Amino acid sequence: MSKKLKIKVCGMKFAANRSEVEKLDIDLLGFIFYAPSKRFIGELPEMSLFDTEKPKVGVFVDENVFEILGVAKNLGFEYIQLHGKENPKTCAILKKQGLKVIKAFNVNETFNFATTKPFEKVADYFLFDTKTEVPGGSGQKFNWQVLNKYRGETPFFLSGGIELEDASAIKKIKHEKLAGVDLNSGFEESAGVKNVEKLKEFIKRVRM
Repeated sequence: MSKKLKIKVCGMKFAANRSEVEKLDIDLLGFIFYAPSKRFIGELPEMSLFDTEKPKVGVFVDENVFEILGVAKNLGFEYIQLHGKENPKTCAILKKQGLKVIKAFNVNETFNFATTKPFEKVADYFLFDTKTEVPGGSGQKFNWQVLNKYRGETPFFLSGGIELEDASAIKKIKHEKLAGVDLNSGFEESAGVKNVEKLKEFIKRVRM
């Protein structure tokens, strides 16, 4: 692959684990601000959890935009990932405040990529995740062949059940807008605790 894929490790929950993960050749660290998630940072997270030099992504689901802005400012987030039914106006407000926006879409065999069109100018990246009953973290893959139907201009992250063994298949995806991969449950010891060796091996394989 000619370009270097961005690696986003999402669902960071513990400061000690985060400090191990950030030593790897990764680009973004994701923190989930959605209470029903098993990887929710908690009502009173350790503030040292966010003490990293890596760019941080705050992941929200249908949250009030002013709440999001407050969190981003207080904790120094550069990216906001919107994983619910947020509209383009919400994305535009966040972008105007200098934040980079990742808009997630839940994809299955019948997903209509025209759904992404209204977000073209207001999202820096899209994230294509597996459509499930609840947002994110399902550990399930969708059929990556459907990505061929995406003709938009916005680069995207691939998400949904990615595991170590998927590195070679990901390298074979030739879509010019594939910008990176989102790694989460497939690289965990338990919810929110990443297996650093597995991550290291995946990164090595996907960037060979």
